[in-house]
Amino acid sequence: MMQTILGANGQIAVELAHELQRNHTRDLRLVSRNPRKVNDTDVVVSADLLDARRTAKAVEGSSIVYFTAGLPLDTALWEEQFPTMLKNALDACRAAGAKFAYFDNTYMYPQDARLLTEQAPFAPVGRKGRVRARMATMVLEEMARGDIPVLIARAPEFYGPGKTRSFTNALVTDKLEAGKSPRVPVRDDTRRTLIWTPDASRGLALLGNTPDAYGQTWHLPCCDDRPTYREFVTMACEAFGRPVSYKVIGKWAFAVAGIFSSQVREIQELLPRYEQDNLFDSSKFKHRFPEFEVMTYREGINLIRKGASEA
Repeated sequence: MMQTILGANGQIAVELAHELQRNHTRDLRLVSRNPRKVNDTDVVVSADLLDARRTAKAVEGSSIVYFTAGLPLDTALWEEQFPTMLKNALDACRAAGAKFAYFDNTYMYPQDARLLTEQAPFAPVGRKGRVRARMATMVLEEMARGDIPVLIARAPEFYGPGKTRSFTNALVTDKLEAGKSPRVPVRDDTRRTLIWTPDASRGLALLGNTPDAYGQTWHLPCCDDRPTYREFVTMACEAFGRPVSYKVIGKWAFAVAGIFSSQVREIQELLPRYEQDNLFDSSKFKHRFPEFEVMTYREGINLIRKGASEA
């Protein structure tokens, strides 16, 4: 039973490939512009998802297709390329009769303190959020059409080992690994829901291989503790054996830095989520899969520290 990962080089895709081979299939195809094997038995296929013909060819013969493709944090690139990549993937799956598992984020959700369930409305803040809302809507329309089985697996902000890319890794654990003091965006007293990247990949693999999970949106499993950044940084400093010390970066500092840095400008539309509690609810997944064990924040941070010391 061939399972295919579209966008196979990111941290989620790499861990997904490990999980699929461990527990679901050894018949795995990895697709990206420059794919690399994760497992010895993987088949790698080079394809640009902007090319409909090559995407269709890459998907041929697949029973399940996972869309985990990413792009640099560039608004114009997102607007120009992401919807086309997704459309090509959906068209290819329809032609192949393959199931489609879409890995999504929360950019389209309201950036306030409400409890975010799978029924939360789309109320994007900024252009990137509008792109992700458009893409999620495309997948929901495919789901409603019913030609192929489709599911959405949605994750909040990441933290995790390896090459995990997120605000929290960049500003907290990466800083500590480099012997520097952590930074906190906007406020240190708002509650955060973060997902351990291996948990996100394990959850995605489990959903993809659960027939009755299709036709639904799922929030991937997160620890329910929801620490503030103050609490998260305290845990991280203790794990790294460092005094608890950090600096809060205010919105004005991001605005000033944005004058000189396009990269900082690209993240400014994401800042409202750090002014409010981020309460992402994954109870639906936990009720359906009660045996799934979720990483605690303290355990996760200790594993990041252990990985850093062994690198």
